[in-house]
Amino acid sequence: MLASSLLSLVASFVLSVDAVRLAADPDVALSCNINAAISCGKVAVAWQASLFGFPNAFLGLVTEPVVITIAVAALTGVRFPRWFMLAAQAVYLLGLVFAYWLFAQSYVVIGALCPWCLLVTASTTTVFTSLLRVNLVQNTLGLRPPAYERTASLLRTGVDHAVVVVIFVLLAAAIVVKYQHELFG
Repeated sequence: MLASSLLSLVASFVLSVDAVRLAADPDVALSCNINAAISCGKVAVAWQASLFGFPNAFLGLVTEPVVITIAVAALTGVRFPRWFMLAAQAVYLLGLVFAYWLFAQSYVVIGALCPWCLLVTASTTTVFTSLLRVNLVQNTLGLRPPAYERTASLLRTGVDHAVVVVIFVLLAAAIVVKYQHELFG
């Protein structure tokens, strides 16, 4: 959770700097404008990149330090109250839905992908699943004993890690299928 949120914070910072650069000069050449398929600039000028009236990357600058703080506190042994963990899971679920909505918009509507945005999507996925794992292990969701035992047993097998790998493989496969010519010449 800590590593992923740090990566997402770095990506949000780069995207925020690029948003400011684009606001100052709409013709600025961004370093991640590689080709028609991999183009931060094409994604950044789309309306979806500023859904709330400001660059979406600013959300990462605000939220990721909170996630980093929670991760560091948890690593030092802090156990948060149930209401806090439920709220964190719900808020991060919204973040996950937003990240995948943005990915879908880039993939289907905009027709280009931003590597930094992909990093945010991947990081959001791993933070969400890490937080969910903690909540399941601590039974924050209030599962009944038989359901909790089955869930704990599955988590011991690493099924949650396998699900993340499958998600990433499916995303990568979708990107390769759609953008193979741009990616591989």
